[in-house]
Amino acid sequence: MIRNRRTRIVATLGPASRAPETVEALARAGADVFRLNFSHGSHADHQAAFDAVRAAEFAVDRPLAVLADLQGPKLRLGRFAEGSISLAEGQRLRFDLDPAPGDATRAPLPHPEIFKALKPGAPLLLDDGRVRLRVEAAGPDWAETTVVRGDKLSDRKGVAVPGGVIPMSALTDKDHADLAFALRLGVDWIALSFVQRAADMAELRRLVEGRAAVLAKIEKPAAVEALEEILALWDGVMVARGDLGVELEPEDVPVVQKVLLRAARDRGIPAIVATQMLESMISAPTPTRAEASDVANAVYEGADAVMLSAETAAGEYPLDAVSVMDRIITRVERDPNWPTLMLAEHPSLQEEQTDALVAAASHAAHTASASTIVVFTVRGETARRLARTRPLQPVLALAEEPALARRLGLVWGVEPRIAERPMDLEGMTRIAVEAARGLGLAPKGRRLLVLAGAGYDSPGVSDVLRLAYG
Repeated sequence: MIRNRRTRIVATLGPASRAPETVEALARAGADVFRLNFSHGSHADHQAAFDAVRAAEFAVDRPLAVLADLQGPKLRLGRFAEGSISLAEGQRLRFDLDPAPGDATRAPLPHPEIFKALKPGAPLLLDDGRVRLRVEAAGPDWAETTVVRGDKLSDRKGVAVPGGVIPMSALTDKDHADLAFALRLGVDWIALSFVQRAADMAELRRLVEGRAAVLAKIEKPAAVEALEEILALWDGVMVARGDLGVELEPEDVPVVQKVLLRAARDRGIPAIVATQMLESMISAPTPTRAEASDVANAVYEGADAVMLSAETAAGEYPLDAVSVMDRIITRVERDPNWPTLMLAEHPSLQEEQTDALVAAASHAAHTASASTIVVFTVRGETARRLARTRPLQPVLALAEEPALARRLGLVWGVEPRIAERPMDLEGMTRIAVEAARGLGLAPKGRRLLVLAGAGYDSPGVSDVLRLAYG
């Protein structure tokens, strides 16, 4: 089974979708990557979902990736004596570490790291930004604030410090346990929440030890400010618009999305646009027109993938959500104006040897009217660098390792498959032609371009660009 579209779909598995027959149906409907959200569910639930994905992979005869999304720190208030309070503009509210239930004048905030990040004049957001406060004074274990925007506030609501870097690890004890479990399962991608700076990935990389690709969820303004350093150290990025929208003004989120997509493409790493893409389909069989436009805009911007969260994890119409997203993407990619809009910005050359090879391949595929480009890859780098040029021909990536083929399932326009490593140039051409023919990508007599980047230790099969015939 191959996709007739370039933009990939990430579907989150949960109670509504982790049954084996549902996972297979989602894969046939268009899901390329399956997300396990470790903010919800038990390890037994995720084990069942993972097993269902691997069974579906066998049934559809196509590599399917599994992404483990770690929860990260959850910064929350303590409890109130009456369960909730009401805050009005101008009211004063004190925070401290005392676990005693709070009232309308003080609230327990059991996170000393937050107090270290507070400064007079800084904003403090509660309950996804519904309540906004201004810090008047702060110490190592207390803060005095004034209510700027009031509302009802109940137990355990979330706390955010816009613009501040909170001095804490992005990995909690729960994350360590979840990560160890996910790696034992054999997931293909690990997503890290609460990324604030490049140093947040050092511990994760040390623990992963190359057993999975790592992806940074950009949900903090501090991460946007440190974007170049962060992207240099990650294998992928997620635009987590829901959490970004808490700490950023609504008008800033679309701009940041474009900045992140542009930066990721320039780096040659895949980028996922996530959160609220078809949210109304949690309880409705069709999306709103605004949601359809949101998905379409991400495709026009050249996103590698778009993601469904609660729509497939807990919604009433998980299969319809994937099918609708597949139809929207396919329709956009049939638009005659889509290539012009998507290719309006050309990424700069960075990896001189590899980029020169893939630039030549893109040009040759266009001028020679090649039906497809077949890429042999050892680490995935050549396939990713080719994808960043956004060639309009299908890209068939052949990898010897199943894990690499699955990871490439997140990359724009790449059809990953498992194939033996060629031992010489003639073997490379034979394998490429047979694989492309078998998938219907190289009709008899049509040209195809064969590409192998650095990394092959077989004679004559490294930095190769060759024209072949189906």
